[in-house]
Amino acid sequence: MFSEKKEKQPQVLERNIIGKNTSIVGDVISEGDFRIDGSVEGTIKTSGRVVIGKDGTVKGKVFCENADVEGKFSGELQVSSLLTLKATAVISGDVIISKLSVEPGAEFNATCAMKGSVKELKNEQSKKEKTA
Repeated sequence: MFSEKKEKQPQVLERNIIGKNTSIVGDVISEGDFRIDGSVEGTIKTSGRVVIGKDGTVKGKVFCENADVEGKFSGELQVSSLLTLKATAVISGDVIISKLSVEPGAEFNATCAMKGSVKELKNEQSKKEKTA
């Protein structure tokens, strides 16, 4: 008869850390954020943020909402919102982003496409997944 008031549960965000002396080969899929201080070779897909620390290395594909790079990345990087390159970052490969922030000193040796909206970038990503 009376409607119950439903309290909103706080959203718990997962935080995944790949430590300095850790090496992963393979695909990782998560909805949480990632911090990589070790090395990853493969594909990372997340609806969260990917942070590649100063000692971190990623070779492969990364699909995420936001990314901060201090270390090394080579491969395909699709960021649906903001890609931030710190002064120690070294990037090579293909990059598709919505927004880009680059600190002086960062190495950006990549083919870069800037998509106008997050929706446009996500459509591009889903087309590539269907053809793969």
